[in-house]
Amino acid sequence: MTDHYFTDSPAATEGERRTVPVTLAGREVTVETAGGIFSPAGLDKATAILLDEVPEPPSAGDLLDIGCGWGPIALTLALRSPGATVWAVDVTERALELTRRNAAALGLDNVRAARPDEVPADTPFATIWSNPPIRIGKPAVHELLRTWLPRLAPGADAHLVIGKNLGADGYARWIADDLGLPTQRTASSKGFRVLRTTRPAAG
Repeated sequence: MTDHYFTDSPAATEGERRTVPVTLAGREVTVETAGGIFSPAGLDKATAILLDEVPEPPSAGDLLDIGCGWGPIALTLALRSPGATVWAVDVTERALELTRRNAAALGLDNVRAARPDEVPADTPFATIWSNPPIRIGKPAVHELLRTWLPRLAPGADAHLVIGKNLGADGYARWIADDLGLPTQRTASSKGFRVLRTTRPAAG
């Protein structure tokens, strides 16, 4: 049986770490990755599409990356919004450690890599960006989205990238119908959809 990238404590060894060059927030940087986490070879296609399509993040407040892996989304948020606090959430300790190391190497002291239960429950998010781990299965993805999307601050948006053939349109309908959060497709590229979910402003 092989480990899934969204399992806790995958079997990959410390010796499988590697450094790879990537472009984040318009900067050429070198990051550290490792076996046993998602996309260890660098920036995956879906995340690259998301980062190309999202608007500028809020300059302040708490920003969230769900399923951070080695940190490409969280690092981009932190580079673009140095005055914000970026929560990089994952269940895999290796992913959290890599995100911490990459943030430190880039001089980003506004990244908080944490397990889900380490994020203060009363924290509202000014934006959420995520390439969610769809392959963990629909019930688990529903639970993941049900946990985090309602924590958007009033008037704030979440931006998700999901493969068309992995149910992007169905997830958009489910978020709107089940969670009551208006959701629309804002981009479509190379078999992936970028979805924007909005929590209506109060009043």
